[in-house]
Amino acid sequence: MSGVSSIEVKADEADLRLDRWFKQHYPGLTHARLSKLLRTGQIRVDGGRAKASLKLNAGSTVRVPPLDDEKIAPTPTKLAAYMPSEQEYEAARRWVIHRDDSIIVLNKPAGLAVQGGSEIEQHLDALLDGLRFGGPERPRLVHRLDRDTSGVIVLARSAEAARRLTEAFRERSPRKVYWALVIGVPHPLSGRIDAPLAKRPGAGGEKMKVSEKGNDGQSATTFYRVIDVAAPRAAWLALMPKTGRTHQLRVHCAEILGTPIAGDGKYGGAAAFLPFEGIEKRLHLHARALEVPDPADPTGRQSLRFVAEMPPHLAKAFKLLGFDLHLARDPFAALEP
Repeated sequence: MSGVSSIEVKADEADLRLDRWFKQHYPGLTHARLSKLLRTGQIRVDGGRAKASLKLNAGSTVRVPPLDDEKIAPTPTKLAAYMPSEQEYEAARRWVIHRDDSIIVLNKPAGLAVQGGSEIEQHLDALLDGLRFGGPERPRLVHRLDRDTSGVIVLARSAEAARRLTEAFRERSPRKVYWALVIGVPHPLSGRIDAPLAKRPGAGGEKMKVSEKGNDGQSATTFYRVIDVAAPRAAWLALMPKTGRTHQLRVHCAEILGTPIAGDGKYGGAAAFLPFEGIEKRLHLHARALEVPDPADPTGRQSLRFVAEMPPHLAKAFKLLGFDLHLARDPFAALEP
């Protein structure tokens, strides 16, 4: 059919629903017409029929039938107007903890969103042009961290690297270790949490809850271990999520362990704040380490490990509480499932 186009899904569009992808690319396309195109197979993903709710993968190909020019005309957004300064680009370059021909690894600061939104102007995605380092392509996001979570985040420097890494994250092969300061001491001191999560309706922004799998909940698994304690008030937790649900660690710590992450008023309420001078009222959660398959290795057998230094507010809290950092020299050792 003439006029049919095939569009590759970008890395920063991974996990986007197919209907929302069309809303971004074809804002004039009505829901009714999209449903008909899907129902009749005129829209396909990677050669197969698809539902509106399908979550896309980076590198997938969307077959798009001929659409009226009025319906495919892009609409301007506020985000397009944001242009980072050279000082902001330079700051982003100082976050780099590893760089090679395939990837760039950053220690993302707490408080920086990975992507923009209705009330978010400055975000990591807007800074990627400043992280080319002479490369021919703009780096691509392949996974995410919450805005208030600091730590290791990987960028792909090519479409092929993005494809390999996105597939790895989809298959859950990367190993992620987070450090958290929690209020109270979990019992038992180590274990596995299997508690499905679902969205919690209501105002106040996106919020999750423990739910029933197969009902409205998606499976969520976290391994945890207490590394050190300032009993009975607080503990240093190492966490290894095996799934990547929204706010997974925050909900599991607050609702399952009964020890909310310090500074997490969203899930812990007033109980999430220590009345100690010097401990800041912000989220004390840090993506400490990440192990990913090396995208430059065609066999897929080689892996790379990265460790990110703690942000100042978490390091300060650990020092005030007297935690012994020598107890976790290898971030992965204490959490082998």
